[in-house]
Amino acid sequence: MKITFLGTGTSQGIPIIGSTHPVCLSTDPKDKRLRVSVLVQWDDFTILIDCGPDFRQQLLRTDCTKIDAVLFTHEHSDHTAGLDDLRPFFYRQGALDVYAHERVLTSLHKRFDYIFATENKYPGVLTLNAHPITDTPFFVGTKPIQPINVLHHLLPIFGFRIEAFAYITDAKTISDQEVEKLQNLDVLVINALRIEPHVSHFNLDEALAFIERVNPKKAYLTHISHHLGFHKDLEKRLPANVHLAYDQLQISL
Repeated sequence: MKITFLGTGTSQGIPIIGSTHPVCLSTDPKDKRLRVSVLVQWDDFTILIDCGPDFRQQLLRTDCTKIDAVLFTHEHSDHTAGLDDLRPFFYRQGALDVYAHERVLTSLHKRFDYIFATENKYPGVLTLNAHPITDTPFFVGTKPIQPINVLHHLLPIFGFRIEAFAYITDAKTISDQEVEKLQNLDVLVINALRIEPHVSHFNLDEALAFIERVNPKKAYLTHISHHLGFHKDLEKRLPANVHLAYDQLQISL
């Protein structure tokens, strides 16, 4: 599998509009972070996890011409607002398969009602095949996808495990039962918002403690805010098997 980090930033991205914080003013490309999303590719299959407001810009920086499925972690705008920009894939491929919690699909129906219209649908509008998911594994192509139950403050959301790779963002609490689903990973991607504690996201210490508990071969931090600091400084202080992800980073499993 090949993993491409399309975006690694928090809900406002980095730089934040109008901010004079030193990280927002950084000239290091690794400190410039679009909203969080990844591509997972193997053989002839491509999965997109989350489709935020930077999706068009993100995909133009790749050579991706086909998406077989879209998985949504949850309904917040930084993870879903780019939905309409899937249209070029629809034009080439036909209706796209979308997998999400039923609550998330209901939210998308409300926010993008014209996409889900059943009568007098506007010509050329994106068409989706919506698949409600629970914590039961499902298949995309040849790969089983194991949803991981996560709490984002009090909101239940999903992470996803695909073979020896797991992707979790916006986590604040993960139960012992769900941690059991994360054993024997080659790569874990987990959110680390900032140094200080936060009500709905892991901070750095919490993310590192979770990584130590799960004990993957390698871990990458994502959903990063400017308050975590400069990429080059923090990368030097992390454990040997932990790295800061950055936009356009590619890893292979």
